[in-house]
Amino acid sequence: MNKILFVDDEAGILAAFALLFGKNFTVETAVGGRAGLAALEAAGPYAVVVADMQMPEKNGLEFLMQVEALAPDTVRIMLTGNLEQGTATDAVNKGHIFRFLNKPCPQAELVRTLNEAVTHYGWVTAERELLEKTLAGSIKLLSDVLSLTDPTTFGLSQKLRDYMRSYVMSVNNGHNWEFEIAAMLSQVGLVAIPAQVVHKVREGLSLTGPEKDMWARVPEIGAALVANIPRLNSVAEIIRFQRKHFDGSGFPADVISGDGIPAGSRILKVLSDLLRLETSGTPKEKAFAEMKRRNGWYDPAVLDSVFLCVGARDSDSTHANPSMLPISLDELRIKHVLTEHILTADGTLLISSGTEISRMMIEKLRNVAEQGTNLRGDIG
Repeated sequence: MNKILFVDDEAGILAAFALLFGKNFTVETAVGGRAGLAALEAAGPYAVVVADMQMPEKNGLEFLMQVEALAPDTVRIMLTGNLEQGTATDAVNKGHIFRFLNKPCPQAELVRTLNEAVTHYGWVTAERELLEKTLAGSIKLLSDVLSLTDPTTFGLSQKLRDYMRSYVMSVNNGHNWEFEIAAMLSQVGLVAIPAQVVHKVREGLSLTGPEKDMWARVPEIGAALVANIPRLNSVAEIIRFQRKHFDGSGFPADVISGDGIPAGSRILKVLSDLLRLETSGTPKEKAFAEMKRRNGWYDPAVLDSVFLCVGARDSDSTHANPSMLPISLDELRIKHVLTEHILTADGTLLISSGTEISRMMIEKLRNVAEQGTNLRGDIG
């Protein structure tokens, strides 16, 4: 049953509420706003919180505003014996109150209101669950598409996500989920770029004018794709500005610079450039030294903190000795991590080393094997 919390400064009134409504709802009570907040933290979530307006120390409006901050999905109802226009306006505008009722409130009216509130809570939580499942599914779909169309880029994206995860954990940043997703999907715009152009960039070959324009638009393409996913507008902005220099130069060509660039973009710029240098064979310390010489490219504070975070993590991990075991295709499982590339006999890359295996990757490998193609790597 959905739980309802009644909060009042009079214990007798609370006892009456528990007696009247305990048969239809799971009722809990708290004497005063302070006890109500303690109950919310200890025993929440509650579907509905009903609070009296006139309480000492913390009135009902102040209390319900704090309830909203702690549990935004909880439906809030106010009981008041003195319903003035100012009270009602504040209740709606500041506390986002679902209903406010005059005391004494007829039992039938309160029961009807509680039922409506519980129904509303069900809608809100169902919508949130749907959004979260849609979000997770959409992210996985984009990741799977990238892994199948461009395994090299997907492998780098996974490493970039791992770097980002280490960084945000070290600085205790509250937006870590947004930053991790932005790192993972930062290169998704490459799905719209011809393979030969991507190859030329990786090999350091010269691009034609149209190819340069195409390459410059990769963040914009990726941001446009991600912006279609619910709740990922902030992630899309991080992706859009991922190549922006701290001094305002770079893509996109606008007046934004410095702290005006999204924080996630400033971090992503440092981490992605570091990873590119490392992938080309540059040792980490030399990579940081080179990056420090690029005046105006990076947020200095981010560059220094990334060096401390990522450098320390790698120095600690150099002594690690993870278990490595050759396995067959039949033994390959989701979340296995490859220690070598998987290639076809003619050298075509199917999955990069360091990649965490997904269901789609296993399906692809099985389909390739069924066509009689020999595979090289950790599986056989």
